[in-house]
Amino acid sequence: PEVLSRNEISRILSCLPNLKHHCMISLIYSVGLRRSELLNLIPKDIISERMLVRIMGKRKKCRYSLLSEKVLNELRTYNKEYRPKKWLFEGDSPGEQYSASALVKVLKEAAERAGIKHRVHVHMLRHSFATHLLEQGTDLRTIQELLGHNDIKTTNIYLHVTSAHKSSIPNPLDTLDDS
Repeated sequence: PEVLSRNEISRILSCLPNLKHHCMISLIYSVGLRRSELLNLIPKDIISERMLVRIMGKRKKCRYSLLSEKVLNELRTYNKEYRPKKWLFEGDSPGEQYSASALVKVLKEAAERAGIKHRVHVHMLRHSFATHLLEQGTDLRTIQELLGHNDIKTTNIYLHVTSAHKSSIPNPLDTLDDS
């Protein structure tokens, strides 16, 4: 899978001055959402007491993922400003679902402003979420649950651990006790 670095994600987010756009892109990355899952969220799907997001995934399968404290604070501000009626993220008319093509455009333009030369697409944020969790030591089974994969084989694609991560693993010879 194509993955964005943490630095590229930060740069994209810093190029999203619009609160709604920033919330949408932050949520996709920090929760590991598919585009359709983001667009189908309703305000009640944000479960702040438990720091979770309820997601209706593929085939109407419900799962829960992590809610970032940063995103929760942003969403509270967003909610006061935008007052969504039906969908968490609405289009120009109240109660109208935000469009997938508009979301794609928001990300593409932010990536360009961030100086990212390669093609960036929404699903890369989901791949980046899984890869970054794996790099920080989260086990594959947990990542499988967060992504809503039925089969662990689907999640195994993230085992392409980066060279940078591999270089930080202590060599077993270096950890031997010399005594």
